Amino acid sequence: MTKFSLSLAAILAISLSGCMVGPKYVRPAVPMAPAFKEASPDSFKETSDWKFARPGAPSLPAKWWESFGDSQLTALEEQVVAGNQDLKIAEARFREARAMIRFNRSAEFPTISTNPSIASVRESANRPYFPLRPAATGDFVLPFDLSYEADVWGRVRRTVNASREEAQAVAADLATATLSIQAELAFDYFELRAADAQRQLLDDTVKAYTDALNLTKNRFEGGAAPKSDVAQAQTQLDGALAQDTDIGVQRAQYEHAIATLLGKPPAAFSLAPARLHLEAPAIPVGLPSQLLERRPDIAASERRVEEANEQIGITRAVFFPTLTLGASAGFEGSSILNWISWPSRFWAVGPSLAETLFDAGRRRAGSDAAIASYDAAVAAYRETTLTAFQQVEDNLAALRILEGEDRQQRDAVASAQESLQIFINRYQGGVDNYLQVITAQTIALTNERNEIDIQRRRMDASVLLIKALGGGWNVQSLPSLPSLRKG
Repeated sequence: MTKFSLSLAAILAISLSGCMVGPKYVRPAVPMAPAFKEASPDSFKETSDWKFARPGAPSLPAKWWESFGDSQLTALEEQVVAGNQDLKIAEARFREARAMIRFNRSAEFPTISTNPSIASVRESANRPYFPLRPAATGDFVLPFDLSYEADVWGRVRRTVNASREEAQAVAADLATATLSIQAELAFDYFELRAADAQRQLLDDTVKAYTDALNLTKNRFEGGAAPKSDVAQAQTQLDGALAQDTDIGVQRAQYEHAIATLLGKPPAAFSLAPARLHLEAPAIPVGLPSQLLERRPDIAASERRVEEANEQIGITRAVFFPTLTLGASAGFEGSSILNWISWPSRFWAVGPSLAETLFDAGRRRAGSDAAIASYDAAVAAYRETTLTAFQQVEDNLAALRILEGEDRQQRDAVASAQESLQIFINRYQGGVDNYLQVITAQTIALTNERNEIDIQRRRMDASVLLIKALGGGWNVQSLPSLPSLRKG
């Protein structure tokens, strides 16, 4: 075995058997409760389609929006991943993170380079100390250089590990962005459908108020009602018309928002009006601890904690000497005739050791900064987890309270309609004046609009709860570290 081979084998053996300085990663603990504080709504019952959470398995289907039973919503959700520009940005960043694994992993292997040159050389006749008769000679060089840093202290390995953990975090970021966009689309869709329902209600109200105006005009012409009744009926109709028109602004804005989420210009997209015939689905909630496995943003934050832990090891490795193997070999001749020949060969090989003796605290500052960055990553991980708990609790409370409010509001609508009909009958019989009818109409319209608004809020809270639970995502969806070993 040649000296070069022996040296390379020795350096590789040292590199592979070297230790990794720095702390071993342990997942930080987070504040945890055994169960959510807020109770689920009574309508959340286990069905054949929705199973309550089981440890280690996703409890929501990947296409969670299908549980709302709206074919138009499903069709839109199927388009959003392919068209949304924010998701294209997130996907490109994931590909960038994978490429950085290959970039950092290249440091695990030797770097080999060559720099061939051909020159005609003439020495100066006036060289100091040893003047020579000037003569022109050829210099033909074909060198090959090898450089390899032995990863004795684990700096390179930790750098590669950190890039893999960042790739996992970016993959979780992509999942978070996907879930957010899908939830935003569903949210905007239900807002638009609620606007359609409000428009339909106001259209019906305008028709009813028009009939009432015609009634008062007939009564006025027959001498059974004063002119003021006609004026009041006209005012009531004009107000309803203004409200009906105003709904168009809100609906147009949500339609434009949906178009943008789909990656389309608003001018190229439209949704036909439709009634809001939807019920909030039963959603399996599970336990707070399961959010750590179901929320992609929590997974991304935890991956960055481990990445920060690797950075501590990287900054500690710089306190130790750097061992590098350098080697060069090739051919050098005076002409092209003797360039590539055995006597023209040359080679040099040997290790070198480099150690910083004084840097005015630079390495220590780098290590302290890495520790501070790790502490910040841990705090961010815990804050992300606490925020997730809050979001689930908020929407559980909203759904439970709104479910009861919805029942109460339906009763209020029925009572208001009954009261309105009584006052219309009494007005037609000449018992009450028209002010009583107007008051009853206003109360009935307000209650009907409130009913639609409560239904809208229930649908919105359902979407937000699904988003807070992580949708159909699970930490097992992340690319595994072994699958990222080749970048």
